[in-house]
Amino acid sequence: MRWTGLALLLLSLLGVLAQSVPEDPRDEAKRQKQLLLQTSGILPSDLIVEQGKDLFYTKRGPRGVSLEGCDFGLGAGVLQGASVQLPRYFADTGKVEDLDSRIRTCMTQLQGFKPEEVKRSEVVPLAFFIAAQSDGLPIQVRIAAPAEREMYELGQKLFYARSGARDMGCATCHVSYVNRRSGVLPFSDVLGKDASMSHWPAYRYSNDQAWTMEDRIRACYGNLGHPQPDFYSPVPIALQLFMAYQANQAKAELPGFLR
Repeated sequence: MRWTGLALLLLSLLGVLAQSVPEDPRDEAKRQKQLLLQTSGILPSDLIVEQGKDLFYTKRGPRGVSLEGCDFGLGAGVLQGASVQLPRYFADTGKVEDLDSRIRTCMTQLQGFKPEEVKRSEVVPLAFFIAAQSDGLPIQVRIAAPAEREMYELGQKLFYARSGARDMGCATCHVSYVNRRSGVLPFSDVLGKDASMSHWPAYRYSNDQAWTMEDRIRACYGNLGHPQPDFYSPVPIALQLFMAYQANQAKAELPGFLR
């Protein structure tokens, strides 16, 4: 009886410990995704993709045209495989652009919107739709043009730089503290193993938000106590180019479904 009681006590303690260990957020995301599919038959990210599709094919703006004439790097209107090769250099702007900034470029150059008229509430669903056309494809980011090399080097410097009142930077969390937890989430290895770049843009089920990588980078800067970089500015584009190049050949899961 004594040993039986001790065994039951040990089993009870093990059960408590098992419950106290936070679940892997990737496994939890899969569970939440499956639960949503079972209950509603559709994911919020699917609805965002459809919203982006409507925006892409609808004739809009002062010039009354759709975005079908936009070149995302593989030719006008070619979307499959385009987002996994971004950021990249575009000769028509003379700049390295990511998906967000390229969408804005096409909305201004093709449709005639003024830069200040381009809404994030439209850029994000457009990014979801365009990225979804590359789901399952490997990331294939190049460093060929001089502007790409310069942007890559800037991204590398920004990633490893430590600054601010907390003396922290991207590498503090995503290199030095990989797999350690901040609250319920472990810091991911964005330079390869987790290939975080392969999951963005993504729907975040914990707060019902649709984010692109620019949103994610801006949030990280805010969490570190840094001023957030402007949308479409060199900082988020350079960081994306640096991280995406490290993630080359990782299979894209687009749009992502993350905590």
